[in-house]
Amino acid sequence: MSPGEVRRKDKEISRAEIEGLLDRLLLGHFATVGADGAPYVVPNLFVHAAGRIWLHTTAAGGHFQCNVEHDARISFTASELGEVYPYGAFACDTSASYASVVAFGRARIEADAAEKARFFDRFVAKYADPAWRHPPGFYPRLGEVTVYSMSLDRVTGKSGPLPPVAERWPAMNRTRSPEATPPGLAPPAADE
Repeated sequence: MSPGEVRRKDKEISRAEIEGLLDRLLLGHFATVGADGAPYVVPNLFVHAAGRIWLHTTAAGGHFQCNVEHDARISFTASELGEVYPYGAFACDTSASYASVVAFGRARIEADAAEKARFFDRFVAKYADPAWRHPPGFYPRLGEVTVYSMSLDRVTGKSGPLPPVAERWPAMNRTRSPEATPPGLAPPAADE
């Protein structure tokens, strides 16, 4: 199986659903590799726009910037956790509803001030409360930040929806190891 390929095809979501997740999710994790081969993952706020993922860091540099300058390859993931629920009689028969996106691409530093301002326009639209009433489009410290954009060369998404109550344990018993018997108890009856 190659990177960027979903093994569980029954959980795979469409490109439109992926786009919706990228627009809605608030925190992503960005993975890079350093010159020494060591992986590095950093959480960050992000914006999805113009077919790319955008983020920013301080212009002072750091581990992330050094890695991107060394090797532009980058991986990204963002997810949301829903409800944890039982589907069977034992603790290991527990799952969670979720939705997630994984992307692979290349990062580039966006040095153009107009491009950086467009990023912050989108960033403010996504994260800021309009009641704050900041002057629109005014970013006096653009020179103090580094803005990155990531190509979306390969993107996948998965979803595990929350089943209805009638399909969760104890209403429906989907115990994966029905032959297992806890000490001192009879084995659970599995539903067909």
